[in-house]
Amino acid sequence: MSHLALYRKYRSQTFSDLVGQSHVVKTLQNSITGKRFSHAFLFTGPRGTGKTSTARLLAKALNCLKGPSAEPCNECEACVSITNGNSMDVLEMDAASEAGVDNVREAIVQASEYHPTFCKFRVFIIDEVHDLSPKAFDALLKTIEEPPEHVIFILATTEYNKVPPTIRSRCQRFEFHRGTIQDITNRLAFVADKEGIEYEPAALTAIARMADGGYRDALTLLDQAVLTTDGKVTLEVVYGQLGLIADETSDALLKAMADKDVAGIVRGLDEIYRTGKDPRSIVESLLLRLAELTRAAYGVEVGGLADSSLEASLTSTASQLGKDRLLAFRSELSVTHREVRDVSLPRVWVEAELVRIAFADSPQAPVRPPAEPVRAVVAPAAKAHKPEPAKARPAPATNIVAPKETGDKDFDRLTRAWLEVVTELSALSPSASQRLPKSRVREQLKSGTVVIEFERLSDAEWVQEGAKIRKAVMESWYKHSGGQQELKFEGSRSNGTKPASPETTTVELPAEGESLQKLGQEVFGSGDGT
Repeated sequence: MSHLALYRKYRSQTFSDLVGQSHVVKTLQNSITGKRFSHAFLFTGPRGTGKTSTARLLAKALNCLKGPSAEPCNECEACVSITNGNSMDVLEMDAASEAGVDNVREAIVQASEYHPTFCKFRVFIIDEVHDLSPKAFDALLKTIEEPPEHVIFILATTEYNKVPPTIRSRCQRFEFHRGTIQDITNRLAFVADKEGIEYEPAALTAIARMADGGYRDALTLLDQAVLTTDGKVTLEVVYGQLGLIADETSDALLKAMADKDVAGIVRGLDEIYRTGKDPRSIVESLLLRLAELTRAAYGVEVGGLADSSLEASLTSTASQLGKDRLLAFRSELSVTHREVRDVSLPRVWVEAELVRIAFADSPQAPVRPPAEPVRAVVAPAAKAHKPEPAKARPAPATNIVAPKETGDKDFDRLTRAWLEVVTELSALSPSASQRLPKSRVREQLKSGTVVIEFERLSDAEWVQEGAKIRKAVMESWYKHSGGQQELKFEGSRSNGTKPASPETTTVELPAEGESLQKLGQEVFGSGDGT
């Protein structure tokens, strides 16, 4: 006999067994008891939170031969047939695979005309209803709007916004919540005890955190952990199963980053790579550990740490790193986690990222370009291929001239801030790298507005009139200037002369004329002179 997955074996069979959705259960039971239930229900919420299980429970409660009852008896013929999935009056449909209008007409519209064969109501459960085609929704609409008295619709979806308003307005909506870590841990412990599985409390807590609020996902992870080991389900087994690294290893790497120990970071990563872990798993492990350390640092109940030595180790590590550093590491690593999947050399890139994060609070730390403005500027939807991430292809260093000090502190500060803006956006946008370097700070008006002068008027208008690029420029400017000065973009003055401010403050391409020829010879070698 094939193995029955735990999430199927321990699917809730009564409302009292449904975990974490008391608000839904109470409303449904009150409506059934008062015989004021709707003809159409819409269950929304994340995956694995009990929507389909609740739909089956509702079908049983309505069709129970001893009811309609607030709790199905699970003994009568109607309850047993629905539990076994062979009831002719409870029809389940997966909209993800049967999204067409013909499927809806045949399976629902036409079938709803017939009276139930045995039960009180003919119940239609449509899972992932948002996947239905527009024509299928149109075909369903009339039946949901004025269904026969013997028909009940239960629609389930993880994407409520994709369900047409015409359908939503005709249903009673019930929103399912993600399970709390404590609720999921308790459910895992209940299942493990029933199955005779030995476990560490910390291992179940780790599974609960990784399930992201989904009971089904948690039971699936427990199932995998049991198959991975012949004995006790430990924290090490869980981490190994998911490709994550041990807490001690994560702590050592974080401490090396805190100490700015580059050699320690590199050695630690090499040891982890030798165990077969991929770069993305390393970043995920660090983020998970930082989450635990942050909770310990701020006195939030971690849960599941029955071993006092583990709790003491967690508190000690959090104290050594400090609250500010913990928050900084979490913020930077979250961006790293989002981008690691897009780089061509993830191993080298992660190593460079950890070193960069370690020195982020140093005066000479490199500035990381923000992700949002870049995507707003340079991610055209028409491109078939995904552009490489910013750090994989920075703009050439020769594109921008570093400003020299002029003696005017305010002017020099504004010039340096604008240089940072140009450097940041040029490294990520081909269009920006062609236009922004040909600009400079010209002056600051009495009103406080800073005038940015472009060699070409068209470039100034490109920034001034483009909503997305202007927003990106302004966000970068506020960050680097440390103030809220407004920017005004103008073309070069018509007489062609430059203002009194030194030419060295100009941010432009230096490789022109003879310098361009000289640069070409340096890069490509001396050829025939052409």
